[in-house]
Amino acid sequence: MKLWSLCALLLLVCQPTFAAGTVEVLHWWTSKGESKAVQVLKDKMEAKGHHWKDFAIAGGGGQSAMTVLKMRAISGNPPTAAQLKGQDIQEWGRLGFLTSLDKVAEQEHWENVLLPEVEQIVNDLQLIKYDGQYVAVPVTLHRVNWLWINPHIFKLAGAKVPTTLAEFYVAADKIKAAGYIPLAHGGESWQDATLFEAVALSVLGAQDYAKAFVDLDLTELSSDKMVEVFRQFKKMRQYIDPNAKGRRWNQATEMLMHDQAAMQIMGDWAKGEFTSEHKVAGKDYLCVPVPGTQGMFSYNLDTITFFKLKSNEEDERAQQDLAQILLTKPFQREFSLYKGSIPIRKDVSLKGFDTCSLASMKAFKFAAKNNALVPSFSHNLATSSDVQSAIIDVVSRFFDDPSADPKMAAVRLSRAVKSAM
Repeated sequence: MKLWSLCALLLLVCQPTFAAGTVEVLHWWTSKGESKAVQVLKDKMEAKGHHWKDFAIAGGGGQSAMTVLKMRAISGNPPTAAQLKGQDIQEWGRLGFLTSLDKVAEQEHWENVLLPEVEQIVNDLQLIKYDGQYVAVPVTLHRVNWLWINPHIFKLAGAKVPTTLAEFYVAADKIKAAGYIPLAHGGESWQDATLFEAVALSVLGAQDYAKAFVDLDLTELSSDKMVEVFRQFKKMRQYIDPNAKGRRWNQATEMLMHDQAAMQIMGDWAKGEFTSEHKVAGKDYLCVPVPGTQGMFSYNLDTITFFKLKSNEEDERAQQDLAQILLTKPFQREFSLYKGSIPIRKDVSLKGFDTCSLASMKAFKFAAKNNALVPSFSHNLATSSDVQSAIIDVVSRFFDDPSADPKMAAVRLSRAVKSAM
């Protein structure tokens, strides 16, 4: 007994003293696929001995989450980190809320691990640094301009997979005549904007899209081409069921899985929902570029941004461990498999990824070489939140009004962007 007591005492003495910290990450990854992806991060943090305090705010567009974040920050109690994107990161940096991740970045060699195309994006858009210091970590790369297809309904309706907007309408008419909903959609403003963005990329092309939604060229925003964008966008409305208002994006995806709808225009986070239900790409569902956007890639790059803490040393250590995990090879691979995204490290093998992920990576590299990569304005990559809100407001109001005039909508879009700049 004495010998056993001595051994137990020695084990206790020899164990490293490590006080667990707590991490609280604000995000809006709440669907089935997204929740499984978040679980990967939670498990890895808990494996390091830390406590995970989930801070999920439902709502795919993130508007509600940003409202909550502002309230927490103003009250002097920001979370450990938050899902922030685009120009908002620079704004939070100017306000003095962000903390430096330079120590982790140096230890983990962040300068050398990203895909070169992703490195170019984060540098051009200032997505991970403020005032020369790392303050955020890129996590996922998504393609937004995907058309998801239920092949079973297409076969029953005798429809062909569309490659142009004209072909889309032909297929949609056949599907509608067969008694199915052609286009699954949710009546949330950010979903309207995602659909509008896809139509805009198809009509305008990558260069004019960039003029309008990245450069914010007011002439381009009110041009005849933009009038045509609104005209085509309005035409989409007739293929959406009357119960769409308020439907969440993942519920729209479920409509494809349950043979209720034939198509959905949504980013490849939708693939995470198919994966969560064990659906097989190329068999149970198809992924093709939004008609007319072949060769182009509208991207959404999620980043986790880190805030200054007024808490203890343990929480600060947990915060640094969180930053370290996000760009490791195992996390990048596991998270992307659940999330539907593609890894952003250049040394992560795509073995085991499905045909949609492989197609997404191929399209990403092709678009980068051909100057056809564009940031998604609907997902806050191309503009400030103020400009994005102005665009979405015009787009949603137009989509909700059956009598709205496309020409007047283009004029309103230009005026709204000008007032928000």
